[in-house]
Amino acid sequence: MKRKRYSAGAVKLSFWFMEFRKVVELRTEGRSYENIKRLSQEENLFAAPTPARAKQICSTVLTRVQSLDDSFYPVFLESDLSTQKLFNLAAIMASDTLFFDFVYEVVREKMIIGSNELTDSDIRIFFKDKQQQDEKVSGWTDVTLTRLGLCYKTMLYEAGMTDKAKEKRNIFRPILDPVFEHWLKENDMGIVVKALAGVR
Repeated sequence: MKRKRYSAGAVKLSFWFMEFRKVVELRTEGRSYENIKRLSQEENLFAAPTPARAKQICSTVLTRVQSLDDSFYPVFLESDLSTQKLFNLAAIMASDTLFFDFVYEVVREKMIIGSNELTDSDIRIFFKDKQQQDEKVSGWTDVTLTRLGLCYKTMLYEAGMTDKAKEKRNIFRPILDPVFEHWLKENDMGIVVKALAGVR
């Protein structure tokens, strides 16, 4: 799995699961990425409120789908809903290195030590560490970091990995479908298995 430069772009993004599934279905039907972009522009494929938002949703979801090898399509379509959501989460982790690090370094570690609570202070400590490690992150404002933290919590909730409590969120260790787990390992994403399963 390739590492990319840290980005705060996620502040403007959502989980977009239904959109992700739609793109996989269209790709399975043989549609090209260019064709899907055109459908998004001309027919408002993702029911976006504005053309600008339609463009952003399309661009983000296509990037996520492309971050996984095409061989995931049949596995995804034959999976249950909870596994499909984890596929979407894995694609977000593959396309956003900072979010991947958050899941791997914070959520995974919590599951390993048996402390299944995610707090705002956990998120603040994570970003503080990153600000000391990375020049780009050190320049981000507190407002940006707060919004990123909210986005990360939303992603995990939508994926079924936490509840929606305000102060402390319970982390739910997912039971990984063996076919999903095998696909990740076969496609150089064994590290994502460790992050989701909470193992060393």
